[in-house]
Amino acid sequence: MDLFFEQLPIVIGSLNEGFLQTLKLFFVTLFGALPLGLLISFGSRSHITIRMIFKIFIWIIRGTPLMIQLLIIYYFPGLVLHNAVWGGDEAGRFAASAVAFIINYACYFSEIFRGGIQSIPVGQDEAGMVLGMTKSQIFFRIKLLQMIKRILPPMSNEILTLVKDTSLARIIALQEIIWAGQAFMKGSQGISGAIWPLFFTAVYYLICNGVLTVVLGKCEKKLEFFK
Repeated sequence: MDLFFEQLPIVIGSLNEGFLQTLKLFFVTLFGALPLGLLISFGSRSHITIRMIFKIFIWIIRGTPLMIQLLIIYYFPGLVLHNAVWGGDEAGRFAASAVAFIINYACYFSEIFRGGIQSIPVGQDEAGMVLGMTKSQIFFRIKLLQMIKRILPPMSNEILTLVKDTSLARIIALQEIIWAGQAFMKGSQGISGAIWPLFFTAVYYLICNGVLTVVLGKCEKKLEFFK
């Protein structure tokens, strides 16, 4: 027990550093994937040729594991193109992870956006056009908040999943929280053969997802007036 309390500050410090990396990847992905997903949803509803290109792209991204996409994006430039654009440091691994996560989640978000847009009655577009509004004005002034209300529940599920999916970045050695916890099994900072730090990582995820659940739930309540 004395050894546990002696090791605890070391473990918590390392997990805090890993969790900051996890949070950083989460927010970068979210802020990048949301607008990109909206743009992709517009592309998937445009001219038939452009629509088919976007549909195929979405099908490929959604139909293959995120882990494979991470490996391809990180290793392909160096091994195949002989141009190690990401470098070999932590910043490069984070940049590659962010690109992979943004592309992956943008495709999932785009389908949610598309469903939300299509759920708005066509009559609202017609009414807006009668009033002399442009398509962009109709979307941002009339349809956007209604769409957000309808897509918030499925979007919330994807956001909570994103928190846990950030752990996949360890496949390219990004030192997020799972990497930090697992390191104590192999040997880190004088501690080896310790599995209990991994259980502590679960607490971080539970707290983070708990906070997000409360925040997203409050957002849903604020949009109740659209019922």
